[in-house]
This record gives sequence, C-alpha cells and structure tokens, in this order.
Amino acid sequence: MRRILTTLMILLVVLVAGLSSLVLLVNPNDFRSYMIKQVAERSGYQLELDGSLRWHVWPRLSILSGRMTLTAPGASAPLVRADNMRLDVALLPLLSHQLQVEQVMLKGAVVQLTPETEAIRDQRAPVAPKGTSLPQESGDRGWSFDIAGLQVIDSVLVFQHESDEQMTVRDIHLQMQQDAGHQATVDFSGRMNRDQRDLSLRFSAAVQAGNYPQSLDAQLSQISWQLQGADLPAQGINGNGSVNVSWQEDAKTLSFNALNLMANDSTLTGKGSVVLGDKPVWSLNLQSDKLNLDNLLVRSDILLSGGAQQAQSAPNKPRPVIANGVNLPPYSGLKSFDGSLAMTANQIVWRGLPFTHVTLQADNQRGLLHISQLEGSLAGGQLSLPGTLDARSGTPQAEFQPKLDNIEIGSLLKAFNYPINMTGKLSLAGDFSGSVIDANHFRRDWQGQANLELRDTRTEGLNFQQLVQQAVERSTDVQAQENYDSATRLDELTTDVDLDRGILALSNMKGKSSLMQMTGKGTLDLMKEEGDLQFGIQVTDGWQGQGKLVDILKSTAIPLRVYGKWEALNYSLQVDQILRRQLQNEAKRRLNDWAERNKNTQSGKDVKQLLDKQ
Repeated sequence: MRRILTTLMILLVVLVAGLSSLVLLVNPNDFRSYMIKQVAERSGYQLELDGSLRWHVWPRLSILSGRMTLTAPGASAPLVRADNMRLDVALLPLLSHQLQVEQVMLKGAVVQLTPETEAIRDQRAPVAPKGTSLPQESGDRGWSFDIAGLQVIDSVLVFQHESDEQMTVRDIHLQMQQDAGHQATVDFSGRMNRDQRDLSLRFSAAVQAGNYPQSLDAQLSQISWQLQGADLPAQGINGNGSVNVSWQEDAKTLSFNALNLMANDSTLTGKGSVVLGDKPVWSLNLQSDKLNLDNLLVRSDILLSGGAQQAQSAPNKPRPVIANGVNLPPYSGLKSFDGSLAMTANQIVWRGLPFTHVTLQADNQRGLLHISQLEGSLAGGQLSLPGTLDARSGTPQAEFQPKLDNIEIGSLLKAFNYPINMTGKLSLAGDFSGSVIDANHFRRDWQGQANLELRDTRTEGLNFQQLVQQAVERSTDVQAQENYDSATRLDELTTDVDLDRGILALSNMKGKSSLMQMTGKGTLDLMKEEGDLQFGIQVTDGWQGQGKLVDILKSTAIPLRVYGKWEALNYSLQVDQILRRQLQNEAKRRLNDWAERNKNTQSGKDVKQLLDKQ
C-alpha cells in the first residue's frame, strides 16, 4: 500500500512539474494570430480578442481570454460578443507547439441574429447566372463547427427577422459535444420574456450535422417548458414532449415528424413543414387525443347587461402589452404566411363543451383563411362550421355557415352564460357574418339569418298552458285539470331568426305539444338580455268537462305577451277580451241566423239593420 501511494505521489509531482514547465515554455499569445486566421479561412468571420491570453490549469488545461467578438463579413455589428472565453486544449499537441481545442466555453455571451449582424455579400464578387450552380467537391460542406465541445453559460440570444420585433432569450445554458463525424449531443435551457409572459424551455437533442449546411437532422427529446404570465391560465402552461426536425438548405424547408407534445392535460401529435422565405409556407397535419382549450386559453368574459358591476367585482387580470405600441388589426398575422392545416381530435373541450370526433381542414392564402371543414359531435348531436375569414384589409370580414343537428341547447346556453333555463334538441342552418370571432362581438356586431328547429323542449319559469287555463278559470266557470308543472313543454318548435347587431328577431314561430299549439314572433336583445315576444296560445287539451265554451277555447288562440329582462320576465294575457269577443261573435252569429229566418218580418228587418251598423 505504501508503494502505491509513493508511486501516485511521484506521478502527481511529475504532472505538476510538467504543466508548470509547459506554462513557462509555451506562451498562449503565440496562438492568437493562428486562431484569428483559422476562423477567417474556415468561415470568413472576423475574430477579435481583447487583452492577453493566459493559461488556466485546473480542472483542465485551458487558455483564457478577455472580451471577444465574432463578426460576419460586411456586418455592421458583431454576431457574438462575450466577456470571457475559455479554450480547453489537448496537452500532448502543445509539446510540439500545436494547438488542438477540445472545447470552447463562453460566459456572459450575447448572440445577435439580427439584420445588422448578417453577412453582406461583396458587390465585387462574381454572380453566377440564374438557375445554375457550381459543382460541389466531395467533402466541401462549407463552414462547420469542428471543435469537439461548446459550452455557453449565462448568455443571451437576440433574434429579429427583418423589421419584426426583437425577441430575446436569456439565461442560456448550452452544452454540446460532437465526434469527428459531426454527430452531436446538445443540452439547452433558456428563458424568454415577452408581452408580460415568461417562457422557460429545456431540451436535449441528438444532431446529425455531417452534411451541414446542405442538411441538418435533429432528434429533440426531454423537451420541457413552462409558460406563465398575462392572458394565460392562472396555473400557466406546463408541458413536455419530443420531435424529430430536419432542415434542407436547397429547398429552404424545415420539416418535423414524430411530434409528441403534452401541455397541461392536452396532447398533440403529428408532422409538418415550413418553407422559409419572404412569405413562409406552412403545412401541418396534427392529431390530438384530447385538447382542453379551457386549460390552455383564458376564457374571455362575456359582457352582459350590468357588465360594469361584474367588472368591478372580478379580479383584474394583467393583459399583454405590445412593446412597440402599435395597434395591429385583428388577425393581421395571417397576412405574413401561406399554409394549410389538417387536424383531427378525439376530444376538444371549449367553454366546458365536450366536442368529440372533431375534424378540421383549413388553408390560408396571405390573409384569406378558408375553413372548408370544421365538424364534430356535441351532446349527442352533430355540428358543422365551415366559413372564411378575410384579414387582407384593415377590418377583417368573417362569414360562416353553421349547421347544427340535434345539439342540446341547454349546454350551449350555459357555455355562453345566457340566463335562459331551456333544454331541448336544437337543429339550425344559417349564414352569419361579422368581424372579430368571439362571443362578445357575435352578440354586438354580427349579422345573419337562420332557420331553427327545437324538439322536446322544456323552458323553466313560465308554463304557457297553465297561464291560459288559470286565467280562464278566473273569468268563467270552466275548470282545467290540475297541473303543477312550472315549465312550458313543446314537442317541436320552428322559427326563422334574423340577427342584426345584437337584436335577434324571431318570426314564423310555430310550436306544438299534446296539450297546446303555439304561434308567435318577437325580438331578443342579446346585449341587454331582454326581449318582447308575442304568442298565440291555443290550449287543445287539459280542460275538465265538455261544452260550447270549452270547444271555443280549444280552437281559439289566446294572445300572450312575454317581455322584460330574461331573469325577471313579465307577461300579459288577454283572456277576458278574447272570451268577450267570442261571446259577442257567437251572439251576432245567432242573431244573424234569426234575422235570416225572419227576414220577411219587420222584426227581422230591424235586427238585420241593427247588426249591419255594428
């Protein structure tokens, strides 16, 4: 044991002595011009090193530099600048005065991918004819990163596309290792803050850069992110996943496949691609087992009557602040790209509505969005919502042709906070147009027409049949069967609807059940949540006994007006006037019959003359 310790001590002394001798014999500043020359020859970039280079021997043999910059040819600003750079070097090549860099470490670096840092082509350089390219020699791949390792700590990335807003990624930690065949492993973490939102991102990747820059392949795994801040759910959005990414230089195409992402309780799989250019062209094919939009998006509060009081009582939520202060028109981002989207989802939750078997087909052409297919199942029924959105001008124009078949209306009313307690199966076919696609603008600004049909409806609060029968009982000696139901039931109800900036007009209303028939018309104010509806209620059953008056009541439509706030409706029923009119008409009919039978007598002539004056 003593011999082993002695041997180790001797080796340690030799190693320390060797390193000390190396530090004394080799001056790292001798490599300054060599490094600058190598970077320029390989990439055309200009490397600048401020201050003197110095050795660092622990935990590994390294060369330390002060401030450094790396500038592209003709650029007005450096692409990379850092306060400190460390070059980890191999020991044995130094014995023959050769520099072999195993890893580059940058600390406090700022990487700028902006128009100012882009390389500018020399105007004197020859230009090849369009449509031609020079043959490429084997092994000539352009500039590549030939160092085995790269480490970036506590750094910042700034990127900007043309005149777009700058985006900044902070707290960057990057570790990359690659072999001689440019097969690399990458670990990355960073944080981006924009519009009062904070995104933390972390991933690992296996990169195949052997054919870079012609092509580049990467398999991203262990992706995790956390997004929090303004206009997001209170718990934020947390997710993880993996994806394979490929870049093709000739086609300027970035494609991805084997996408597998999770965000909160939502999942997303699929593939896609984007052709980069002045107007990127996207193509996406996505699938989801469950997409819970209520946990990914903040549900916009629907402004009701008394919205000011609700706003005062509701907690204030921070909203995103656009840094450049420019108010962009809604959906203006659609003008910046072309693309197509095909998507299927087993389940989508939106405003608490559980849609199933959803299919979406859409394409965008420079701001003209055409949704050829948007359909799915909801509450035992089917719905389809094709349409277009034209955002090419300042004010967007949306047109949709909804078609609903046997959708439970109660779930729709609850989802959009309508205080109407109604159930039933809704079928609808219509054509609507407006600007901004949300519930508030639909109530306030949209227009359109539709034909509506309801089956097996139950409306709580007012029982139309009961109102008529109770009014008749108070005015006559006719009795009705006891009915303690406080709801109006109809087997079917049809009406035409016309929406005009918050006013919903109902016409040609017809309904029936086993106890009554109904006609009507009227208006509903969606913003003020009030209405004025006029009905004709004909109670065909539920009377006790028989008689002439009962027969009259069964065949007579009793006028009923329902008006006021939806939560506190008023009604006006004109039973007395109708009964009085019916009695008058019956008396006139009998007098006419008597006068007709006695038309040759003076009494008959007098009665006929009196009736003609009425």
